[in-house]
Amino acid sequence: MIQKYFIAIVPPDPLLFEIQEVKKTISQNYKTKGALRSPGHITLHMPFSWEEEKEVKLVSCLETFKFDETFNITLDGFSCFEPRVVFINVKEENALFLLQKKLVQHAKNNLQLFNQSDDMRGFHPHITIAFRDLKKPVFYKIWEEFNSKTFQENFSCQSICLLKHINNHWEVYKEFKFST
Repeated sequence: MIQKYFIAIVPPDPLLFEIQEVKKTISQNYKTKGALRSPGHITLHMPFSWEEEKEVKLVSCLETFKFDETFNITLDGFSCFEPRVVFINVKEENALFLLQKKLVQHAKNNLQLFNQSDDMRGFHPHITIAFRDLKKPVFYKIWEEFNSKTFQENFSCQSICLLKHINNHWEVYKEFKFST
């Protein structure tokens, strides 16, 4: 059976809970639900299809991925991809870009996975809080509310996560700690 997966950084609690509460507020106030289908995350490798019977190979490959550096990630305000996505902005950090680049290369070399973010859009780290099911007028209302709000948090990035699509939601399936 074919399953969908992606690889991301998932912030730890209580920050993850705080991000989920922002998503819930938007969902309740604006009748959207797309962003509630996954935990808050920074996508490193876009969703891909994989045979569930070969899941052991996927997990094993990610277990062999090495990244020797923990680093801080700073979340700094809100931004958007007009006219469909509102997100928490992630400050640029060299280690984050290096992690993403190394992970994508590891997946290419060992699993023959090709990352869509290698296209012309490039890697733009962010945590989505509203998307997909937004109509343009609703997007602009949300953006009007959030473009001047502040959101300042940081956390130590010490792992990556494999997320799996289960029952119409994305769930953290496995976490892979960095070697320190």
